Amino acid sequence: MYDLSCSDVALFGRMSRERKPGGRSVFITVGTTEFEKLTNAVCSSTVLSTLLNLGYRKVTVQIGRGKEPTIDRVPGIEVEIFKLKPNITEDINQADLVISHAGAGSCLETLAANKPLLVVINDDLMNNHQLELAYQLNKDKHLYYCTTRMYI
Repeated sequence: MYDLSCSDVALFGRMSRERKPGGRSVFITVGTTEFEKLTNAVCSSTVLSTLLNLGYRKVTVQIGRGKEPTIDRVPGIEVEIFKLKPNITEDINQADLVISHAGAGSCLETLAANKPLLVVINDDLMNNHQLELAYQLNKDKHLYYCTTRMYI
């Protein structure tokens, strides 16, 4: 298990090597819950700059029931935020990389779409079942995972 840092974002960001006209995109989802440590981290200039340097030009963040994060402005990268929608399949399919909480639905839908997946464990949860799921899917070489303890 890892702590999320910019070097982790860089490592996992390289999982999607295909170059696209206009740049690649990353989709971040927290499901129907709130996970402000993650949404705040990915909207920071440090993480956005790292993604930009890796060729990502669009970041879409689904914040669930959480508060809207402050988005640091980084020229060259577009950030879109939304709370909830009936279906995120299109967002997953359009992404070159997905960063997600460890909810079973989000993980399985992303893996079914054959997208590179970085799972961030919400280590503030009690009796954290998400850790067990992420550990097993990592052990089976389906995804990478980390926590938010030292995310930036």
